Amino acid sequence: MLTLHHLNDSRSQRILWLLEELGTPYEMKRYQRDAVTRLAPPELAKVHPLGKSPVITDGDITIAESGAIVDYIIRKYGKGAMMPAPGSAEYEAYNEWLHYSEGSAMLPLMMNLYVSRLKEAGAPLHPRIDSEMKNHLGYVDGALKGREFFVGTSLTGADIQMSFVAEMAKVFDKLGPYPNLSAWLTRMHARPAFQRSVEKGGAYRFAK
Repeated sequence: MLTLHHLNDSRSQRILWLLEELGTPYEMKRYQRDAVTRLAPPELAKVHPLGKSPVITDGDITIAESGAIVDYIIRKYGKGAMMPAPGSAEYEAYNEWLHYSEGSAMLPLMMNLYVSRLKEAGAPLHPRIDSEMKNHLGYVDGALKGREFFVGTSLTGADIQMSFVAEMAKVFDKLGPYPNLSAWLTRMHARPAFQRSVEKGGAYRFAK
């Protein structure tokens, strides 16, 4: 059976949401961050050498990257749901969002997280970081204008993958200028499967 190795306050929450949306049978093994360092416990390194989450194991298969995990689960267990038909124009947009989330959008958000911890020492970096956050959040907000979902007319893996971007923007109080993204996140939070995932995995509690 597919096992999700779930770390609190991490990207694995969106994998849990995906599994709940699909109704896929799974097991969840919990891991807890160190209360002081906020690092993942060493036990995760026994599952994958990077010691990060999310990680899934499915028989002899182990996958540690969010986009790859979303892609794998939908292809293997989705029964044609939650992704456009391969080869279609919508599929190419879908695939781009899967990669864009971690490949581009998350970088300035994570830089903001770490540089903020430097206090005054990080001040010279904030104008550039703020500019990049505005660039990417503005792009995402524009893509959602007049749309309920990122691709097509129903939930796809693109929405699952992009959810962490919106969650982090919310943590930093950056959603105000982006009404389309903010409204999209509110809709995602209202989904029963999302709410079940929070009940099972715990709500995000990030330290700014």
